Amino acid sequence: MFWMIQLEVNLRSINKLNAIDISQLSKKSGIPASTLRYYEEKKLIRSIGRNGLKRLFDTYVFEQLEFIALGQRAGFSLEDIQSMLTTKGEFEVNREKLKEKADEIGKNVRQLTAIQRCLEHAANCSAERHSECAKFQKLLRIAGKDQARKRKPSPLNKSIR
Repeated sequence: MFWMIQLEVNLRSINKLNAIDISQLSKKSGIPASTLRYYEEKKLIRSIGRNGLKRLFDTYVFEQLEFIALGQRAGFSLEDIQSMLTTKGEFEVNREKLKEKADEIGKNVRQLTAIQRCLEHAANCSAERHSECAKFQKLLRIAGKDQARKRKPSPLNKSIR
């Protein structure tokens, strides 16, 4: 019986050694405590207990926060990111989702590169007016087509009119 009690005490001390409170986590990660609480609410991270009123987190939470940051920079929603985390905070990355996102980013990069080249040409164009520059006119047409696609009325809008 004494051995079991001593073991419980040792386990508690080990947990506290591997734990970081929310204010320390916020300071070291640069993420506001309110965001950390929001991430916990969305089940992206999980506290392991409390020290007084402060939430405690296992130190592996830093890796989870880096994974969340990477996912956000790649354009994944928090729900997508959450679906890739296990209950133990490890990652189970959906390779198909990664491939789709990589393809989407590649398409966006190509579009932005084309726009950049047209703008650079227009800035250095020898034509007196941009209306005389074929490349600038092409840029205008591309922008117009993109804008028209975004403005297509939905069936719901038609019924309101």
